[in-house]
Amino acid sequence: MTTSPRTDIPKAGPPKNRIPLILGLGAAGVLGYYFYTAGGDLNIAKKAAEHDAAKVSSSIRDELPGREKEVKTGAEETMARAGATIDSKVEEGKQRIAEGVQRLDQGTQSTKSTVLGKIDEADRKIEAEAAKAKGGIMSWFGWGK
Repeated sequence: MTTSPRTDIPKAGPPKNRIPLILGLGAAGVLGYYFYTAGGDLNIAKKAAEHDAAKVSSSIRDELPGREKEVKTGAEETMARAGATIDSKVEEGKQRIAEGVQRLDQGTQSTKSTVLGKIDEADRKIEAEAAKAKGGIMSWFGWGK
């Protein structure tokens, strides 16, 4: 019996690396998805891919260990700055109110003195006129001067 060489046995050697093929097919699939959802417009597909990549990157950064402390510290600093800003605005508002009250008091005193002066002047005028009238009426009856 003669034996013929078998051709169905694989040759010995290093196994083929299929990772580049899988990665290439995956990338082609992702690009095809964005191109299809953009309606065939390459610019829209590119922008959508960049947007999604930024969202994923932000999500990954938020999940990193130690990130909570940074966020908490940043939030505390922001709140401290906001509190200081609010405090300064409140103080500024109080100062403006105090200045306004002072101006109002000055204006009230000035107006009060002006009004009282006019009233005194009018009183003197009325009294003078009343004295003249009284003297005139009494003179009719011979009682006056």
